Amino acid sequence: MTPAAITTITTTHGPVRGRRHDHGTVYLDIPYAAPPAGRGRFAEPRPHPGWTEVRDAARPGPTAPQPTRDAFGTLDMSPYFGPGWQRGEDYLTLNIWTPRLGTQGLRPVMVFVHGGGFVAGSNRAPLHDGTAFARDGVVLITVNYRLGIPGFLHLPDAPDNRGLLDVLAALRWIRGNIDRFGGDPANLTLFGQSAGAILVGGILTEPAVPGLIRRAIIQSGTGTGALTPEQARIVTTRVGHELDIEPSAETLANIPDARLVDLIPRLTGLDLHTPTHHHPLGGITPFSLVARRQPADALAAMDTGIDLMIGSNLDEGSLYLAPLGVLNTTTETDLRDTAALFQSGPGPVDAVRAHRARHPEAGRAELRTIILGDGLFTAGTRRMAAAHAAASSGRTYRYEFAWRSDALSGQLGASHVMEMPFVFDRLTLASLHGPHALLGTTPPPAELARQIHRTWLRFAETGAPGWPAHQGNNGHVQHLGSD
Repeated sequence: MTPAAITTITTTHGPVRGRRHDHGTVYLDIPYAAPPAGRGRFAEPRPHPGWTEVRDAARPGPTAPQPTRDAFGTLDMSPYFGPGWQRGEDYLTLNIWTPRLGTQGLRPVMVFVHGGGFVAGSNRAPLHDGTAFARDGVVLITVNYRLGIPGFLHLPDAPDNRGLLDVLAALRWIRGNIDRFGGDPANLTLFGQSAGAILVGGILTEPAVPGLIRRAIIQSGTGTGALTPEQARIVTTRVGHELDIEPSAETLANIPDARLVDLIPRLTGLDLHTPTHHHPLGGITPFSLVARRQPADALAAMDTGIDLMIGSNLDEGSLYLAPLGVLNTTTETDLRDTAALFQSGPGPVDAVRAHRARHPEAGRAELRTIILGDGLFTAGTRRMAAAHAAASSGRTYRYEFAWRSDALSGQLGASHVMEMPFVFDRLTLASLHGPHALLGTTPPPAELARQIHRTWLRFAETGAPGWPAHQGNNGHVQHLGSD
């Protein structure tokens, strides 16, 4: 009996029963690690104890504790963030979409790590539906991981980057089980977007990774987004102040998740500048990876042998400006203040001058978007691509996504997140359309979605997306969706 003909599969933890869809079978809410509870929320992920009865994998399960985040200003972001916190301790889970395999043998596997600023998001977001991947012969997996304080708060008696450790645990589970779902464990591509992309970049620097994945895609991430331990301790100190404790895994063990979630908004806007470092993510989130050196610097000193596709969007910064209605009133002071998020001393003035020289026709609003996007994602993408191209025997490919939405009176453009409906081939999702929705009111080109989705599949299948490899600091960048 072929994998396409069955819906019940026995994993290393127990049997699961999925649900058929038009192009194969979907298995939802499969645990890859034990539920993180009590002090265990701040420990390395542990193996799941397993189950003996057939587990119903036809319905979505709980998500990581998180604050409600379904909009940026006037922009509806619910398709991206999903249903928010769906309570239940057993949330370190995977969703798996398998194609109808027939006699084709094991198929390529793609594992997606969601974004959400390290504090929100889940594998239940409508944008992350993997049906199109299964339709086209690829096994698609989406991963939940710990967020916020359990996932990323720096603590003296706990490992850092516990959310990243969760993704590594998921990859190990996948390597040991995915052939049972028709996937090829030797042909696994890890990809992520935004915070998920930063996690993918961090995972590339882990010594065990060459044995776990073959390829990686970093969408709108940065190789320079990690906090120093000193910066991370600023967040820890604030958490201690808010809770009136000395923060540690021990002292946080009995504090319920709801109280930790309620704390997140009070950490927003925390000044993480130190005498030697600016906030690498410009203040948009209080959490990130914690590391003594940036992933791009670590990657420059190692040969992973992993093929990498990496890129950003043309108007990354507009997501954080247009929905707030601040672009039309942009002043020279606003430009310098935006640059100052990533510079110190005379740096902001010089940065504005340099960006203006590179974009002489840009008005203030456009220039502000460029400066913010470059500081958050684009500059770190360039660094990561150059580091990988210089050190790795794996190939490096860069892209820039440039299709512009007319949402928010045309100001959203090719913002952060805009490539996601194209990668997942989800243009028909109703909640993406409207004057305050991601894709705006003008129908986006379906052919472009087919092309981009197919490009991601081609890279996963062959390691070559269809354009020249990137070499050096000024190598080839493929423009996707530009006129």
